[in-house]
Amino acid sequence: MTSHRCLRQELSQQHLTLFTALGITGTWKCPPQKKRHLEVKPMHKKAGSSTPYVALRLVAFRPSLVPGHMVHPVFELSIYNHSRRMYCGCKASYNFGFKNIFSKEHCLIPLQELLKSSAFLVDDSCVFGVEILKIDVSSPEKKAVVVQKKPTTVQNLFVQKKGFVKGTYTWNMNNFLELDLDHFVRSPTFEVGGHKWYIRMYPRGNKYSTDCLSLYLYLDVSDELHLKSKKVVVMTLSILDQKNGKHLTGTSGLLVFTGGRSWGWANFLGLKKLKDPSEGYVVGSSCVVKADLTIVGSSNDC
Repeated sequence: MTSHRCLRQELSQQHLTLFTALGITGTWKCPPQKKRHLEVKPMHKKAGSSTPYVALRLVAFRPSLVPGHMVHPVFELSIYNHSRRMYCGCKASYNFGFKNIFSKEHCLIPLQELLKSSAFLVDDSCVFGVEILKIDVSSPEKKAVVVQKKPTTVQNLFVQKKGFVKGTYTWNMNNFLELDLDHFVRSPTFEVGGHKWYIRMYPRGNKYSTDCLSLYLYLDVSDELHLKSKKVVVMTLSILDQKNGKHLTGTSGLLVFTGGRSWGWANFLGLKKLKDPSEGYVVGSSCVVKADLTIVGSSNDC
């Protein structure tokens, strides 16, 4: 079947400002702006090279994608040069699909050059941006796909160098095999840093996974403190190996949480391993999940 394509200019920009960025070596992700978010990797290395680069990539917001549709944006990834008062970067394009949401990483500047620069790093902060130039949407149906224009958005991230707030929560499920495994299960709400959090697990995976258990951390939508500022968090989610002590863990870079928003992994643990008694992830009817959170800063929109 011939696909129908609708091409339309989109004047959409997103800017990410990182304050007190020195010493942070993880990955920064700002929350999705409707259909995409910008990811910053300050320690990315090219194939065959040991030199760390500051790299950017565009990530599609998976719930906004429709199975069978392909989204082909042309965009510019950039870093702001305060001396020249202009953005410097590169033009790129990518084909996004329902299970293909990450563009390639594009290296902008060597990390050491950035840290020594007075043009890109001012008052211990730097600014990154992405501008969507146009979007081409492929649909298997013969109908137009409308791409709405979006305003410019600015995301400020304030990252502390010390005084981090840390917390750990262990979720003991003693009736794991008795749960409705075809749907998600939710942990009791717990508090870290005065905020309410919970874990959501899809024992047989969600619609984005492939034969894997899915695991996510949520900032509770009832948490009123998130209205003042979003939280910048580093998280580790683990399923404990109760026999061998070889726990399965996933650790994030820097993530921005707002009420009702989640971050996690669709393909956290293969179902074959989960069901294997020798792996120790389910013993009898017991499954233990652990969350380690470190709140390292805050964020707001301008």
